[in-house]
Amino acid sequence: SLTWKALYPFPNHCDHKSIMDPSDHFTLFVPSHDVRCDIANQKMWWAFLASSMVTFFGGLFIILLWRTLKYLWTVCCHCNAKKKVRQKVLTVCNRVDGDGIKRADREDAAASEVGWMTSVKDWAGVMISAQTLTGRVLVVLVFALSIGALVIYFIDSSKPIESCQNFYKDITLQTDMAFNVFFLLYFGLRFIAANDKLWFWLEVNSVVDFFTVPPVFVSVYLSRSWLGLRFLRALRLIQFSEILQFLNILKTSNSIKLVNLCSIFISTWLTAAGFIHLVENSGDPWESFKNSQALSYWECVYLLMVTMSTVGYGDVYAKTTLGRLFMVFFILGGLAMFASYVPEIIELIGNRKKYGGSYSAVNGRKHIVVCGHITLESVSNFLKDFLHKDRDDVNVEIVFLHNISPNLELEALFKRHFTQVEFYQGSVLNPHDLARVKIESADACLILANKYCADPDAEDASNIMRVISIKNYHPKIRIITQMLQYHNKAHLLNIPSWTWKEGDDAICLAELKLGFIAQSCLAQGLSTMLANLFSMRSFIKIEEDTWQKYYLEGVANEMYTEYLSSAFVGLSFPVICELCYVKLKLLLIAIEYKSDQRESSTLINPGNHVKMQEGTLGFFIASDAKEVKRALFYCKACHDDITDPKRIKKCGCKKFEEDQQSALSPKKKQRNGGTRNSPNSSPKIMRHDPLLIPGSEQIETMDENIKKYDSTGMFHWCPSKDIEKVLLTRSEAAMTVLSGHVVVCIFGDVKSALIGLRNFVMPLRASNFHYHELKHIVFVGSLEYLKREWETLHNFPKVSILPGTPLSRADLRAVNINLCDMCVILSANQNNIDDASLQDKECILASLNIKSMQFDDSIGVLQANSQGFTPPGMDRSSPENSPVHGLVRQTSVTTGANIPIITELVNDSNVQFLDQDDDDDPDTELYLTQPFACGTAFAVSVLDSLMSATYFNDNILTLIRTLVTGGATPELEGLLAEENALRGGYSTPQTLANRDRCRVAQLALYDGPFADLGDGGCYGDLFCKALKTYNMLCFGIYRLRDAHLNTQSQCTKRYVITNPPYAFELVPSDLIFCLMQFDHNAGHSRTSLCHSSHSSHSSSKKSSSVHSIPTANRTNRTKSRDLRDKQKYCGGTWEKTWFTDEPAKTHLRTMQLRPVNTLTVNQISQNKPTSSLIQPIREAEDEC
Repeated sequence: SLTWKALYPFPNHCDHKSIMDPSDHFTLFVPSHDVRCDIANQKMWWAFLASSMVTFFGGLFIILLWRTLKYLWTVCCHCNAKKKVRQKVLTVCNRVDGDGIKRADREDAAASEVGWMTSVKDWAGVMISAQTLTGRVLVVLVFALSIGALVIYFIDSSKPIESCQNFYKDITLQTDMAFNVFFLLYFGLRFIAANDKLWFWLEVNSVVDFFTVPPVFVSVYLSRSWLGLRFLRALRLIQFSEILQFLNILKTSNSIKLVNLCSIFISTWLTAAGFIHLVENSGDPWESFKNSQALSYWECVYLLMVTMSTVGYGDVYAKTTLGRLFMVFFILGGLAMFASYVPEIIELIGNRKKYGGSYSAVNGRKHIVVCGHITLESVSNFLKDFLHKDRDDVNVEIVFLHNISPNLELEALFKRHFTQVEFYQGSVLNPHDLARVKIESADACLILANKYCADPDAEDASNIMRVISIKNYHPKIRIITQMLQYHNKAHLLNIPSWTWKEGDDAICLAELKLGFIAQSCLAQGLSTMLANLFSMRSFIKIEEDTWQKYYLEGVANEMYTEYLSSAFVGLSFPVICELCYVKLKLLLIAIEYKSDQRESSTLINPGNHVKMQEGTLGFFIASDAKEVKRALFYCKACHDDITDPKRIKKCGCKKFEEDQQSALSPKKKQRNGGTRNSPNSSPKIMRHDPLLIPGSEQIETMDENIKKYDSTGMFHWCPSKDIEKVLLTRSEAAMTVLSGHVVVCIFGDVKSALIGLRNFVMPLRASNFHYHELKHIVFVGSLEYLKREWETLHNFPKVSILPGTPLSRADLRAVNINLCDMCVILSANQNNIDDASLQDKECILASLNIKSMQFDDSIGVLQANSQGFTPPGMDRSSPENSPVHGLVRQTSVTTGANIPIITELVNDSNVQFLDQDDDDDPDTELYLTQPFACGTAFAVSVLDSLMSATYFNDNILTLIRTLVTGGATPELEGLLAEENALRGGYSTPQTLANRDRCRVAQLALYDGPFADLGDGGCYGDLFCKALKTYNMLCFGIYRLRDAHLNTQSQCTKRYVITNPPYAFELVPSDLIFCLMQFDHNAGHSRTSLCHSSHSSHSSSKKSSSVHSIPTANRTNRTKSRDLRDKQKYCGGTWEKTWFTDEPAKTHLRTMQLRPVNTLTVNQISQNKPTSSLIQPIREAEDEC
């Protein structure tokens, strides 16, 4: 039983009745266990309300007190901090012994470690976020329990406002108590994860908890229930749209807006009804609660609905003063919500400063600033790659800065990643906004470009201005920016604080896009393979035996870097590469090599002469960053007998250096004393000086008066030519025997923005090709547009122009498109910005037009024979060209569907229109579509992943640029910035040494020394044999789409398989992607070891970039071919000489890289005619 005891003494003669008489003086009682809870109808609402008020204001006071003390402590200790810094500097300087240095290193390492408070805070943030499965379950559970608590309130609203309830007998009170205990725990998680405790304390959700959770505990203590402010749980309905966004149910702007409006309207309606229900059933306190009226909760809901609608029937109305006062103010808000437009205005006004404020850095956690073109597409692509799970632990916070507030879809994306992403409204051109995002303490600043803008030069100028502003505010900040045009990169060099050594990088989209497409002309499908390597893709397992299964297994591979173990020191690159592939299941393709001058350079597949040094950085292809750690942990003593690579862990027999950083180090500093190599450090990418190779002989005769290469020695060069000399009419082109060439269909006009065709031509004119290996390039397009591009193309040999339109079949037949090695379709027109689907209309129409054409397979040969001339390599009567010698006869295509085509797309979704016979869903991602997997489509959007890859490892960009551009260097970029044209240079030992570098090729398995492995052999055996015998590094397969079906009539389409496993079975029709060494002998013996056959998209045509090694020496070929080396025009009016850039008298250089009796790696392709009897194509006169 309970008793009532007065707070102060009163006369003993007073009984309980006199005490409770209203006419007597007011006396306050507290309950005891001697009197029942409902004695004399005593109201205890003040106890419930006091518990909430004390909790709210008490916590607020503690937070303000803590901030005040912290501020005072900071002010008091400001002077002492400077003294401590000076003392620390003196202490470090006095540490001359080794132990002191180690202690200083340990102190610095400890300072950089994440504290336990930060770890707990991050854990709490993950728990309450919707980014992980646990977070999503917790967020949904909290919302569901809030709705459950609201339902319990609806049930209890039918009872009196205040009543006695026994906790041990009332099921609803027990359930409500369990819910509120869970809410209390969730409140603690939110409090721990909050960055600003004060702001968190004043949040709506926090206020809801203050006025709903403490009263439940008071109810248990008093055995009394007060309905009170439990209706505030209805405010949780406002978060309904956020919950659906966390679950990725709401993705469109309209759906988010609809759910937002509905949830706000309903929650406000129910909350206001709860307040009216409370005050009307309780009465006014100053009236001693006598003016109350009995209204059910649903009657109050009805009252507010008719009030908001301005109907007001009058059957139900408020009687209390509090109720009427509340209705006066509520009717204003109700009318606004009913009007539907007013809430949107209120929301805009309320969100005007929503993204203001400043970023608060977290100790032990880095952050980057992302600015520029911030849209839903660019941000989603960036975050998907940056926060990919394969990147291991990404402890980096992303701060977006943009001058336009995000729309609802972008805002939803930010909320889904709110533990690692923050958005602030502002401009990088404003120093105040740069200070708000703490740019001075940021690890890097990334600038995104608008790839679809109508004026690329203006977009580049905007980004350059952003770079200038950021560098002016903080010169040491690392900047990675996207550039659209290649020639605009030179303007970045004008910024004094822009330096490659600090990690600054410019990713030129035009340079890389056209470079990828150009490499596909040499090895079809390479663009797809490289794009997948630097993009983070999750592994998708397919059980069915389809081409998608093998393609997706390769897609899961990415490019990583890791330091090589000391167990590899002293070994040659081929030996290490074989060991990594066979034992560690890693593909090593390049290393960062340090010369005697401590300058680092990237060596791609170097030869046996390169011995591994301590602390060498390797470039690997693997599916996970953890797998690459095997190269660092490998120990010959501990792991030599291990067959399972997963068991290779860090052993204790060797002390690992703590300062070595992995491939995923967010900011790669100088390694082992070497300087960071430039992203374009191709002049250093030479494996050796050819004059110093053991066993090689110096070139004795060298015509220094003839300029055949540019001044850097990286590209073939010829004197500038007027555009009139390379123009072809349709009749002239039809009479020309063009075969094995590259046809570029370009759409553009006099108003179109230049796309920079030089970036396409340069990789095809790299000096690591011999002159006779260069593919002739024929541009088909508007003459007005090509005249504007010609200024950058007039120094390249073997280039012709056919004025016309790529949609004209007559123009396409005139350039023998059925005999080309590759047809490239480009467009400079990007005027349909409003309708993205129409941006690729011209390229799609041209592609479909070519695929529907029909050809006579004898046209090319008949045209040549009608003139009495068959170009070198086309003489089918010669026994040298028979398949016995490793060469498949050339067979021209009869349908356009078999012509190898690569089409550039602006909009990824338009890839569905390229292949009418595929089954790709319109919503399928680009990398999963058949045209992209086959290498017949390329979109610039795949280059977005380079921003993340460059930030985590800037060497990846160096390697990609080296493979793609053919050898562009900073010196060359500076030269092009000065003259906008290549400058010729004399052939010197130094420039000729630059030719000695690897190139990508395709190796055919249908003939040659690898033919025995082509029929059921293992890919691993082929890898080891090619590496040991020819120093060729294989890294992928280009396979027929239906090769796994073993049917007679197979589709001619091929797809890419990246880095197959060792036991992967080969088929004879496979083409192998490989890194081939530069062949010095091919240029001097001219045709004795090099043959070309027609490129193939089908199994019947073999590409001129498809290489095979002949099975027999052909000693008598030079003499027979020399008789065909010169052709006479019109009875000897002028003499045409083929391959005139090669020295006439040179000593063959034999590289000691393989056994003496092993055959040299050679190109199994015919020397295709790239000129004819007409005058516009003149190698002998114009190009030498």
